[in-house]
Amino acid sequence: MYTLQIEHGIKDFAMWKTAFDRDPVNRVASGVLAHRVGRPVDDPRYVVVELDFDSLDQAEALLAKLQQKVWDSPAAPALNGAPITRIVESAG
Repeated sequence: MYTLQIEHGIKDFAMWKTAFDRDPVNRVASGVLAHRVGRPVDDPRYVVVELDFDSLDQAEALLAKLQQKVWDSPAAPALNGAPITRIVESAG
């Protein structure tokens, strides 16, 4: 299994969550098996998202879609700064 980890600052959690729930990249059709959203206990203006996939290709494709359709779009007012991303492979 592969997990796309995304961390980024946000301006407002409720606004960000509404946009996330609208699912502009169609997570299920992109191969996402499960997702988790977390927030650091000491920073309410930051989110950590984990998206699980069967294949590395699916994770890379969704990352590219996020970069092109979401993060580079002026229609993403809840985001604050550039995201930090990585794809990790399950090791155990």
